[in-house]
Amino acid sequence: MKIPVKVIICYALTVVMLFFCANTFLGGMQRDRIVQERRDELLECATGLADGYIVRFYDSKYTLRQMRDQVTMLSDILGQRIWIINSKNKVVVDSESTKVFDLGEIDPEFVYKVYHDNVLIEDILDEPMLTVTAPVMYKYAVKAYVCVLTPEREVQNRYLERMNQINLELLVICILMAVSFFVIYIIAAYPTRKIRKAALEYAGGNYSYTLKCRTHDEYNDLTNAINYMVSQIKQVDDYQKKFIANVSHDFRSPLTSIKGYAEAIKDGTVPEEARNKYLDVILFETDRLSKLTSDLLDLNRIDARGVMLEITSFDINEAIKNTAASFEVTCLKKKISIELSFASKSTFVDADLGRIQQVLYNLIDNAIKFSRSQSVIEIETEEKGAKALIHVRDHGEGISRENIKRIWERFYKQDSSRGKDKKGTGLGLSIVKEIITAHDENINVISTEGVGTEFTFTLPISGG
Repeated sequence: MKIPVKVIICYALTVVMLFFCANTFLGGMQRDRIVQERRDELLECATGLADGYIVRFYDSKYTLRQMRDQVTMLSDILGQRIWIINSKNKVVVDSESTKVFDLGEIDPEFVYKVYHDNVLIEDILDEPMLTVTAPVMYKYAVKAYVCVLTPEREVQNRYLERMNQINLELLVICILMAVSFFVIYIIAAYPTRKIRKAALEYAGGNYSYTLKCRTHDEYNDLTNAINYMVSQIKQVDDYQKKFIANVSHDFRSPLTSIKGYAEAIKDGTVPEEARNKYLDVILFETDRLSKLTSDLLDLNRIDARGVMLEITSFDINEAIKNTAASFEVTCLKKKISIELSFASKSTFVDADLGRIQQVLYNLIDNAIKFSRSQSVIEIETEEKGAKALIHVRDHGEGISRENIKRIWERFYKQDSSRGKDKKGTGLGLSIVKEIITAHDENINVISTEGVGTEFTFTLPISGG
């Protein structure tokens, strides 16, 4: 069901409920109010007649005929039927009839009640009447009663007039409500149409489509949230495309080499003395694929669950020694030496030993890759308050200022590394950054082109 239909149904239900409540609960209250108003008017009239006119009859100022004429005249002026009832419950004067009848035979308690509703007396009254009775007091005694009668239809007519007025006012209100509902619909529906159009554009891959909102309300907040979401999706989409391109490139190159050399060896086109050389190339490319696969799996686990840490207390100096020792053969081949300098004989830190060894391995491997032959890689520890600082410094090519901000990006490689050492995956420093961040610690880099690069990361000292 579309929003316009929902709005119309909501409006219709509102109008029906409004008129229903007005003509039932409010109508009943109005009827009671009109009856009470009419009673008050008739009581005031009856009391005025009893005290101002009828009492004069007992002062001998009026004869019964004169009183009848006077009552008839007052009835014409007031527009109401008037009865004069004597103390024996007989109607002695009727403004609309000359009949004299005994009211006591009809209702002995009639004069003792001030108000009567729907009074109907056969051959006397043609329609139901509303009556109000007031006593005529003379010398501290009740001599007679004045009864003022008005047709119930007058009350009904007044009620209908009042309700017609109320319904007319409600009709005006409903028209204004209809305009308000329409304006609210326009205000509410127009932005949703824009959002729907934007959603379809984004679903089609058009992330350059800009969703705009000129209001300063919840729609503006929603628009900003959607724009932010789209920017994040675009980044993820760009990353996925870059990821696929890089993975395809990094897998295709070694696979092409492995296939080519394997076919050459199988076909016998490779001389016997060069076979070992080609097998070494195949092993090298296989190692590269193995490292790339391992790094991809590691990053996938980090993205899925974050870095799972097993915090223990260990000697960081010992961890550095063991990790550096694993590069002994590589350093001999490249004629590079590693110098260790520790702040104290032992420095215990609280961290995940396996993950920190992975950080050290990647940083040392990176330093060896970019170091010149006959150069020195320096690994140094420093204690500052409750923190241990670990420095890994090389004297190699260095990193340019425009590239240093991008070294933490996945698959990012300096152009020189692609041609110089194809074994690099461009994932090592990304893994390092994730691990150090998971420890709530920091890692920084300082580099100068042609001079070298220094990585520094912190770890909490045990008991610090």
